[in-house]
Amino acid sequence: METAWMWLSFNLLVLGLLALDLGVLHRKGREIGVREALFLSLGYVVLALCFGAGLYVALGPKAGTEYLTGYLIEKSLSLDNLFVFVLIFMHFGVPARCQHKVLFWGILGALVMRATLILTGAALLEAFHWLVYVFGAFLVFTGVRMFVAADQEPDLEKNRINRFMRRHFRVTEGYEGRRFFVRRDGRTWMTPLFVVLVLVEFTDVLFALDSIPAIFAVTTDPFIVYTSNVFAILGLRALYFALAGIIHRFHYLKYGLSLVLVLVGVKMAINAWFARPVLPTEVTLLLTVLILGVSVAVSLVKTRRAAGQASPPQSGSGWVPGSPARTEEPGGPDEEKDKAAQGEGEQPAAVRAPAPRT
Repeated sequence: METAWMWLSFNLLVLGLLALDLGVLHRKGREIGVREALFLSLGYVVLALCFGAGLYVALGPKAGTEYLTGYLIEKSLSLDNLFVFVLIFMHFGVPARCQHKVLFWGILGALVMRATLILTGAALLEAFHWLVYVFGAFLVFTGVRMFVAADQEPDLEKNRINRFMRRHFRVTEGYEGRRFFVRRDGRTWMTPLFVVLVLVEFTDVLFALDSIPAIFAVTTDPFIVYTSNVFAILGLRALYFALAGIIHRFHYLKYGLSLVLVLVGVKMAINAWFARPVLPTEVTLLLTVLILGVSVAVSLVKTRRAAGQASPPQSGSGWVPGSPARTEEPGGPDEEKDKAAQGEGEQPAAVRAPAPRT
């Protein structure tokens, strides 16, 4: 009964926060400034830490430490989503006033999908203990893949999801305000904004396959796994608007995130093999903070020259699901296409989208 009450109370809290966000704070879909985004992001962090303190008091130090470690890992890995959001919005030229709507519905869908994946993962681990090694190996593999792809520029023109939707569905040429669908001549058309939403949802599903096993390396308690995931996701939208304009300054954070995945994958496998916490949760928390702190410091030092630029670079690197790495050499087809566009008074594809307003 106590567990059911905890689940019910937490989900009511989440619904209340979503209703406050959509129905009160951003009902008119206005653009979000950096100052407001920073306060919102800070508010979500404070709320998450207060919830962790409540778990510490109600369920004991072990639960509190596991929650804090899981929240930090999930919050850190969610930053990789921000890099992808910037790339997608930039490439598809999503207007700043429409980005909030995409992120809101994208994150709402992410909450539902992650809850499903968490409950399924917990049931599988309880029934098949050997899956611990599969999850651990998958995390190590994913960490290595992220490390390798950190400097690769994705080719979103060849994105498989984008091509599939435009090939099989009616998609309007341009945006229709903030609408996902429009009616024309008695037919329903998708707008590019809905295509972007699908890309955001698909990206989160694949990233969840990395982050959820990562927190299972810390705890197998479904409630702690779920709540730490939810709090990390809830603050993601505000964090995007706070950091989108300077996200390029955290380039080396991608390497730190990949190392965190490798760390938790190794921890998961070693602890399962010895059937005891050879790498305790406290050690994992300390190493995670150290890795992320060093990667952020290196990023700020290495990119300090870009800090004085009027706007962030209009290209990016990283892994976008469904997008192959760009292989064109300078002077190749894309550059010729951009030069031709400039000759006609248009912006090249790589810089068509304005940076989010700060």
